[in-house]
Amino acid sequence: MSEQRSRSAATTHGEISHPVFAAVYDLCPEPAVVEAERAYLARDLSGRVLELGCGTGDMFPFAVDAAADDLEYHAIEPDPHMRKRAANAARETGLAVDLRDARAESLPYPDESFDIVLAGVVFCTIQDPDAALEEVVRVLKPGGEFRFLEHVHADGWRGTGQELLDPLWKRGAGGCHLTRETVARFVSHDGLAVEEIDRLDIGVFPATPIVRGTLRRRQSGVLG
Repeated sequence: MSEQRSRSAATTHGEISHPVFAAVYDLCPEPAVVEAERAYLARDLSGRVLELGCGTGDMFPFAVDAAADDLEYHAIEPDPHMRKRAANAARETGLAVDLRDARAESLPYPDESFDIVLAGVVFCTIQDPDAALEEVVRVLKPGGEFRFLEHVHADGWRGTGQELLDPLWKRGAGGCHLTRETVARFVSHDGLAVEEIDRLDIGVFPATPIVRGTLRRRQSGVLG
């Protein structure tokens, strides 16, 4: 995909920059039970791997621990303040990362170029999640894995509470949405086949429940 297309997408969706949120992000760590689930994303990492929206580099220590010898790790992060912290985290953990300024809606990589794509609590903040999912399918090799860990819209009173809080939450949490039906979006894509999905009653309200899963790019899947 051309750099021109990437720049065009950034212009269309607006610049992403949350300096205050980036500054306090590492001071408000994920609950331990949620952080531990990142090991699920990092299990047996090998080949060419792409992480979407790496933030300040929360996945990097897990990737180092689980990496095979042939791991080639790539990551994107559109927020310059988060990306700077992620670069520091990569150096501290010793993970060799090709870290780029890019958005999930317009990935600067060729078709079918990755064995694994990781999404760790990121689809809640992507401005156009449908476009981002199309890009995930596009850059995955046939048979490649899409692994995700996301908080989603809850049921019952928790869901009602999320709907009430969502406008304020988005402003204070770097554009994070509480009410995304993320799993339904993933499993309905024709280019992806479900390997496993687990709903985990962990996390802290309002960013709960957490769902993790693995989907596989169909060998002859539809790309749009």
